[in-house]
Amino acid sequence: MVEQDSEDPWDLPELKDTGVPWSALDTKGKVLRVLVSVLKFIILLGLLYMFICSLDILSSAFQLVGGRAAGDIFQENSILSNPLAGLVIGVLVTLLVQSSSTSSSIVVSMVSSGILTVQVAVPIIMGTNIGTSVTNTLVAMTQAGDRSTFRRAFAGATVHDFFNWLSVLVLLPLEVASGYLYRVTKLIIESFQIESGEAPDLLNVITDVLTEAIIQLDESVIGGIASGDSDARNKSMIKICCVRFNVTVPGVENCTFPTLCWVEDFNTIKWCNHLFVNVNLPDLAVGLILLALSLLVLCSCLVCIVKLLNSMLKGQVASVIKKILNTDFPFPFGWVTGYIAIVVGAGMTFIVQSSSVFTSAITPLVGIGVISIERAYPLSLGSNIGTTTTAILAAMASPGDRLANALQIALVHFLFNISGIILWYPIPFTRFPIRMSKSLGNITASYRWFAAVYIILCFFVLPLLVFSLSLAGWQVLVGVGVPLVVMLIIVVVINVLQKRKPGFLPAGLRSWDFLPLWAHSLDPWDKVVVAFTAKCCCCCKCCQGSNDDQGHEEQESVEQSTEMQKAAYDNPAMAVEKEVEDETKIELDIIKVAKL
Repeated sequence: MVEQDSEDPWDLPELKDTGVPWSALDTKGKVLRVLVSVLKFIILLGLLYMFICSLDILSSAFQLVGGRAAGDIFQENSILSNPLAGLVIGVLVTLLVQSSSTSSSIVVSMVSSGILTVQVAVPIIMGTNIGTSVTNTLVAMTQAGDRSTFRRAFAGATVHDFFNWLSVLVLLPLEVASGYLYRVTKLIIESFQIESGEAPDLLNVITDVLTEAIIQLDESVIGGIASGDSDARNKSMIKICCVRFNVTVPGVENCTFPTLCWVEDFNTIKWCNHLFVNVNLPDLAVGLILLALSLLVLCSCLVCIVKLLNSMLKGQVASVIKKILNTDFPFPFGWVTGYIAIVVGAGMTFIVQSSSVFTSAITPLVGIGVISIERAYPLSLGSNIGTTTTAILAAMASPGDRLANALQIALVHFLFNISGIILWYPIPFTRFPIRMSKSLGNITASYRWFAAVYIILCFFVLPLLVFSLSLAGWQVLVGVGVPLVVMLIIVVVINVLQKRKPGFLPAGLRSWDFLPLWAHSLDPWDKVVVAFTAKCCCCCKCCQGSNDDQGHEEQESVEQSTEMQKAAYDNPAMAVEKEVEDETKIELDIIKVAKL
């Protein structure tokens, strides 16, 4: 059973200052503390920079590993006509490339080229919204060391997941029944005269210096695979040649390797400058290398950031930051605070141009107790809006004949998140994601292995199950899916009635005790997991112990040999006597064995 703490586990902890008070320091101590604080802040900025760059590299790695599979999935138009299949494809493709902007840009390019209609692309856009929320959930797993920290961090990460899942559960059936998102965005596109623009580069200007020196990808290749271009299937997604300047050259003989690659219509095209430009490895191998390195850097940076924040946010500094972030405006304007947090989340995400970066950055702050779940929720909602504004600006850079469809899909993404906020935020009672994430946080605090089960089930098993049923056709999907959904709804209703109105239920349904223990409690499963991990640890310790014993015996043998040699050197007569005794003992042992 989930343990019940005497105190509220969701109360923000006091970050006590264990150092010497400022008033007790002399001038030298004060100067030294200021210098150390400035140095810590600079290191924190450097770690955040590396963290953001590692997320960018991680996205490129996933594109190299799963980009072709993503393109092949998008190419199945018959499957995409099923809204549920389209939703799952959006989730799976975003998981493969770890970037909602990449997967949504593929959708936009396919819609603008006429391969997909806007109606078919709407569920896919919803799926990309779900897929991008797995990153901060994985980030929360790195804080599993401390129970209370993990409880808050995992709840702060999954509040984003629950918002996306609940929004899809309501808005996808509404879209299938009425075409709500399509019709409203179509009306907006027809009502306004929108000219082409260009998406601004904000944080990318800084991060591209490092990430483009490591790897550069040709984003058009995935779009070409999705569009059915046979030539694109044979191309590498690693960008080899980059257009640097256009000049007229006398002929091909002037284009020498590695300065120039080739000449097309007398346009000089120059060799790209990154680590993998000249490596003779397939895309999959390069992607796996980058995946391992980026995950190592990401986890290392995150652990260092958490430790650095713990050392910096102490005493009065922590009190001030917590007060600014978590205090509401006085009555009757307390409700405004949450909406300001939404605006702040949207603005910060617009600056970093990635909702994954922003939500992954606030997850450790929730874990150490600087930001409450109630404040992290509107920040995450704002992050969802912020990531759509960059997509809108990017869509406005499309050519005039493709602008309408590209912009409509971007507006669908924006309207989907706005509609979700309207559903799950303005009325406090409807903020179900907060309560659901806290319940999941309590479970994972007691059974930490359940966090991995949650990620695997929600982001891999469930989407793959729905996708497999969709491949079998509508009849199989309805025949299997409807009973499961009805059973889930019944279980949820019974659970709610058991807690709030048990008198409305028959005596047998007022608890789940009539079921086997493993069917209504995680305790038996926890015992299995603990036993399995204990057995694995025991095997590792036994192997390590046998190696240690063998090494110890060898060391003792060497020491005895050394002592004998030393004794022989100090007293030759004693050494000879010792040797005779050993030989006699060996002969006696041989005689005993022969008699047996």
